[in-house]
Amino acid sequence: MTDQEKEKTRATDVTRKGQAVSAVLDRNINALIQRRAADQKTMSRQERIAQSMTNFAGSMPFVYLHALVFGLWILVNVGWLPVMPAFDPSLVILAMVASVEAIFISTFVLISQNRMALEDDKRADLSLQISLLNEHETTKLIAMVSAIADRLGIETEVEQHEIEEMKRNVPPEVVMEEIERQADR
Repeated sequence: MTDQEKEKTRATDVTRKGQAVSAVLDRNINALIQRRAADQKTMSRQERIAQSMTNFAGSMPFVYLHALVFGLWILVNVGWLPVMPAFDPSLVILAMVASVEAIFISTFVLISQNRMALEDDKRADLSLQISLLNEHETTKLIAMVSAIADRLGIETEVEQHEIEEMKRNVPPEVVMEEIERQADR
């Protein structure tokens, strides 16, 4: 079975609410999933630990655990729960523990955000490259359609100067310079 036949078979197998998903969409989804898995495998041990800590700190079990521990700590130390003698009657130790924990949690969150920012930069670069490729292809298509229309003598409702403008290839550097120039005003 050829690759094209396999993709057609897979496309008919993949359905969502009774509608077949195109082979191209299926391939793109699988490529994204594989890329994310590969990115997870390349994370260092420290990054995985930081991500795990951030995931836990941002979960409801974390909230429940802290409500329980801090609640018990306070109840024991103000004398409302006499299961053991008060060991922090002024709650200074609790405040110190909470402060140190906050320092570590914020550090883990910053590490995770830095990693996510790098991933976002990669995605933005990919998106820009795809957009530039799309722009280039669209410009070429406009030129081809315009040439075909001219050859066949087809009149269009679009004015000729607009067509000429659309056929012009605009380098991204020129666009960036214009954005910067107008932003400086």
